[in-house]
Amino acid sequence: MTRRLGISERHWGYSPLDQITPANVTRLQPVWSFSTGVTNGHEAPPIVNNGVMFVATPGNQVIAINAKTGAILWRYKRPLPEDIILLHATSRGIALYRDKVYFAAGEAVLVALDARTGTEAWTTKVAENKAGYYMSVAPLVADGKVIVGASGGEMGIRGFVAAFDADSGKELWRTYTVPAPGEPGSETWPKGDQWKTGGGPVWVTGTYDPDTKLTFWGTGNGGPWMGDQRPGDNLYTSSTIALDVATGAMKGHFQYHPNDSWDWDEVSPPILVDYQRNGRTIKGLIDLARDGYMWFLERTSGPINFVEGRPYVKQNVFASLDPKTGRPNVDPARQPGTNREAEFCPSHWGGKNWPPVAYSPKTRMVYVPANENLCTTMIGRPVTYTAGRGFTGMTNNLMIAPGADHIGEVQAWNVDTGARVWTHPFASSTNWGPILATGGGLVFSGGTQDRLFRAFDASTGAVLWEFPTNSGIIGQPSSFSVDGTQYVAVQSGWGIDSRTMQARLNRVRPGDFPEVPEGGAIWVFAVK
Repeated sequence: MTRRLGISERHWGYSPLDQITPANVTRLQPVWSFSTGVTNGHEAPPIVNNGVMFVATPGNQVIAINAKTGAILWRYKRPLPEDIILLHATSRGIALYRDKVYFAAGEAVLVALDARTGTEAWTTKVAENKAGYYMSVAPLVADGKVIVGASGGEMGIRGFVAAFDADSGKELWRTYTVPAPGEPGSETWPKGDQWKTGGGPVWVTGTYDPDTKLTFWGTGNGGPWMGDQRPGDNLYTSSTIALDVATGAMKGHFQYHPNDSWDWDEVSPPILVDYQRNGRTIKGLIDLARDGYMWFLERTSGPINFVEGRPYVKQNVFASLDPKTGRPNVDPARQPGTNREAEFCPSHWGGKNWPPVAYSPKTRMVYVPANENLCTTMIGRPVTYTAGRGFTGMTNNLMIAPGADHIGEVQAWNVDTGARVWTHPFASSTNWGPILATGGGLVFSGGTQDRLFRAFDASTGAVLWEFPTNSGIIGQPSSFSVDGTQYVAVQSGWGIDSRTMQARLNRVRPGDFPEVPEGGAIWVFAVK
């Protein structure tokens, strides 16, 4: 069993399968569904290889299922420690390579399973959970290495990306996202020991460029959250970093906003898409960032170069961008600090949070699950680091922008012109739905509080089909083919930040954002 590098490693969220089209999608019906046995927080994509579906769920569980019939083949469940620190109890997926399934357990342990039986082949401790490190990331496999990062930015960790041998689990390299004194970038931190608790967590899977052998990972914000408590640019937080897969050496970086004070983790890595600008083809990186900007960058064998940036949601923090470097000119009135409140847009959850975008090479569009018209007021307070305790040092409140008539959106942008092509707004819901684009000219996504799974026309944004699942969908859809039939699969199971945002909005406008039924299930659809 080998999962080959390709579209998925470029984070396109694209399936070339084209049997399901705008002409027949109205005949899409459920083929089977499967209860996971876990209540909420289902974010992982169903991954299919040789007719077998592998799915990770919250609760340290991986399930193998006959992709055509829904019959269970095996179930792996690793007990969670009673004293586990796990602020976001989810898994964003597994990786397949040769005869193994790789899974990041919540307590910061990397697990390799026999793909045929589900038995453990090896386990490796990645970081110390009692110090606040935990894991939700789907591993990336590149050149025989299993690469992961760790969550815990709220706990004062020092973020990293680490690679392990796929056969043995032996650690091969580890690159920290906050440099130690004397290392490049350390001059952007205060003198002293703050680098040890500087944040920069890594909790969304990176991308890989097989041409340059570089892997690109997004990093989270600094710790504590208020930038005035850690003066400086704070490299390499809120950045994309380019790492040599062979050695872990950092070859390049791009920091979206220095000295973050807004909780704008930029952990979603940019997609690898070559695009046109001013008559030339740019080997590109495109990132729909949490800070509300769409960043067009250039990837090389080393440095990451700025091309252009533009807001895709309401953004009042950046007055402008430096046209050469992309460094934002921040309005100081919109930057919260210690004992200093500020109101800013987008909210601390960002214009887009972790749910991935999708890109279709047929339409040349990138599709974005956005939340528009949300803002935050935040004020900082002094905080002292204690291992395993919260290290944010702030209080915040979510707001809806005055005059807003909607929040959730699916957006489509042409990568060659940088222009928005269409937008589908959701009048009474947020959007936490990862997106799948297909060769059949469709875009699939859930993410709304009405529990609907939808198919959009990729060219126009028209809703062509929708189906109510048992819960809200925050999982990544996927598509696969077995015996000549194309299927679409997704996990349903609301929770984690989508539930928290919904609850906060319901306090702002009582009754407008009711609770969403919970219950984890895998749904598989095909045209009948």
